[in-house]
This record gives sequence, structure tokens and C-alpha cells, in this order.
Amino acid sequence: MNAIALITGASGGIGRALARQLHAQGCRVAAVGRDAGRLADVEAAVRIAADTTTPEGAALAITACTDALGASPTLLAHCVGSTLIAPLHRTRLDAYRDVMRVNLDSAVFMLQAWIAALQRGPGAAVFASSVVARIGVANHEAIAAAKGGVEALVRSAAATYAAQGLRVNAVAPGLTDTPMTAGMMKLPAMREGAARQYPLGGVQTAEQVADVMAWLLGDGAARLTGQVIAVDGGFTTVRPLVK
Repeated sequence: MNAIALITGASGGIGRALARQLHAQGCRVAAVGRDAGRLADVEAAVRIAADTTTPEGAALAITACTDALGASPTLLAHCVGSTLIAPLHRTRLDAYRDVMRVNLDSAVFMLQAWIAALQRGPGAAVFASSVVARIGVANHEAIAAAKGGVEALVRSAAATYAAQGLRVNAVAPGLTDTPMTAGMMKLPAMREGAARQYPLGGVQTAEQVADVMAWLLGDGAARLTGQVIAVDGGFTTVRPLVK
């Protein structure tokens, strides 16, 4: 029987790309998102409307997947996320609460629901962090705090559940060409300026991030847990040679 993979945030750029990849690999994909209409063209065996920023919504996603496909998902890819670019002194309380709810609360609730349903492995989960949790980037305090929490969650859960055969990892993408970042790169000069920040140059695609997430869920990464892999063209670790 092919593995069941549950992807949250499946209507977004990275989630959608990952659904295509896992579907092509033979996984039975359960695509989860808040808006059923936006899931209609995602490649999946089942599409589930659920708000995973609440415990009830996370549990609903797992239950609906299990009911539709006959077993709990052994693979979890949590791609739910948002961003907030504002200095801390201009960050409104409601905006701060929302970015924590979407990015950190959803990760906690989804991982909790997945572990409760699966109980024992083998199983693998992968989460989406960000380069801004790994290196200081101006005007990203709230989102950096939220994604930093996701990375801490990944490490602790990896330690807790390793003995049960569950692996928990994350990716930390740099600027990625998705609908969420379209406004940041709407002009050629904006895209070119962003691309120059990365040692490997250019702006990465959603498919390139999904490649790494799919690998972390697969047998090739069987000895990896508690890791955060930066998919960022070298942004957080190296500096390009200035000529």
C-alpha cells in the first residue's frame, strides 16, 4: 500500500508543488487548506477543508484523511504560513497574534494531532521555517519569533518521539517565488535586487523547496531527525565573492 501523505497549506506555492511531487512518487496525498475552492486543482487523492490553526481543525484534517483513505497519514508536511514585514515598534498586537497563530500555533496543533493518530512509526514530518529564524533580517521580528518557535518545536519533538520511529525535520527557505511573495517582486528591479542577496544568485522556485521537503519525508533521509535544512542559495551561511 502506498504511503499516505497529509499536506497542510496545500493550496500555497510550496504545498502545491510538494503535492505534485509526492503524487508522482505514488503517495496517496491528502491536501488540506482553509478554502476548498483553492484546493480543487491540487494533485491529491482527497482534498480537505480545515483550519489547522486550531486544535479542532488539526484534528479534523487527520480524521478526514483517515476516513477517506483508510489509515492515518505516515507522512506529514506542514506548509501553512504567512509573513509580516514590519519593525517591532510598528507591529500591531492583532498582527503579531495572527502571525503567531498561523505559523506557530498551527505547527504545534498539527504535530500534536498527527502524533496522537499515528502513535508509533515509522513516520516522518517536515515543517516550513524561514531564513529569518536563522539570521537577523531587519523588520522581521514577529515572523522570526514564530518561525524560531517552529524550529525549537521540531528539535524537541524529534528527541521525544525518536524512540517511536518518528522523524521530525524542517526546511528554512529563503525568498521563494510563490503567490505569497509576488508583491515583493512585482517589478523587475525588485526581483533583481532580491536575487543579488543570494550567493548562488536568483530567486528559488517552490519546486526547489519541495524537492528538499520530499527528500526529508523519504527513505533517503532515514537517518535525519531534528534537523533544519536551509534552502536559501547560501544566504545564511556564506557570503559571495565581491568582484
